[in-house]
Amino acid sequence: MQLGAFSISLTVKDIAASAAFYEKLGFISFGGDIIQNWLIPRTARPLLASSRGCLRRTC
Repeated sequence: MQLGAFSISLTVKDIAASAAFYEKLGFISFGGDIIQNWLIPRTARPLLASSRGCLRRTC
């Protein structure tokens, strides 16, 4: 059986600080929009998503 992508979404207080933190760990921006308060930094695998609030589908 092949599973799809696995990700963990984290709510953060400061999206810019979160982006800077993960960049220091070697992550690169994969998707999202910092203006809309969500980013998806990634390494090779897995993906990690963080947002400053609740995403519509999960609230």
